[in-house]
Amino acid sequence: MNALTPSVSTALLQVRHITRYRYAQPVKFGPHKAMFRPHESNNLRLTSFDIQTAPVASQQWVHDVFSNSKTVFDFSTAPMAETLEITCVFDIVRSTIHTPNFPIANSAKRYPFVYPEEQWTDLVAMIRPEYDHPGEVVKSWAESFLDDAAGDTWAILDSINKAIHQRFNYKRREEPGIQTPRDTINLGHGSCRDFAVLMMEAVRQLGFAARFVTGYLYDPLSDNPGNALQGAGATHAWVQVFLPGAGWIEFDPTNGLIASGNLIRTGVARIPAQAVPVEGSFEGAAEDFLGLDVDVQVTALAPTISG
Repeated sequence: MNALTPSVSTALLQVRHITRYRYAQPVKFGPHKAMFRPHESNNLRLTSFDIQTAPVASQQWVHDVFSNSKTVFDFSTAPMAETLEITCVFDIVRSTIHTPNFPIANSAKRYPFVYPEEQWTDLVAMIRPEYDHPGEVVKSWAESFLDDAAGDTWAILDSINKAIHQRFNYKRREEPGIQTPRDTINLGHGSCRDFAVLMMEAVRQLGFAARFVTGYLYDPLSDNPGNALQGAGATHAWVQVFLPGAGWIEFDPTNGLIASGNLIRTGVARIPAQAVPVEGSFEGAAEDFLGLDVDVQVTALAPTISG
């Protein structure tokens, strides 16, 4: 929220994402969908993109209700196999504004505020909480930040984002599914998906419009475990909050970051189930499925340019 001219850096990054499904015996694969293509914007430009499967499938591109790009794989003519491997590689040019300025409308700088009617109609599904919270645990937790913020909209969101990063322990989980926000509060730990959902549901309880984001995290310090960001080396999740005047602002509660240039967005959704990186089916017994391996690498292809 600094009015000074921000400094900008530009990086050339490559993302390599390999997903491998293993089966006890050859199986026939049904249709699969993948959400790997990044959202191009004023600070992210896609320069190359390639996605392949083994066994080979025909590909078709579609857009979902949120305009996310999805690749649809048709394995109807592919042979049966004991493994299914999906490999996606893309290069991007990513610009980072180190001191972003969010032009929040005057009407929304103080909390509570009301979204303009023309925005409310489009945002209402993102304002309504998705989870049932017995005992209003999540609502009470969210409201605990209001007194210190003293009615400052930005202070509320910033405090919740920082609190999740500072108070909860990060635990990477490979298995699918999300902890309920209530469970995350009670357990005191979670994955990036759990933290994103906790913040999303907390701010929704306060009347903010928020949505779930999936993608990747570039960590330039990944070789130094003491300073590494949490959530790199796999798909990552964070949240966007809509503020009049400023639009959708990205919060990464796992790392306490806001509008970070390290985030590479590939999908947005009302709930996590609508933003799954890969989904599909196979013909066979449930016990034929042995497991899933995911390997994600985000690397710099050239030195970062600052200016």
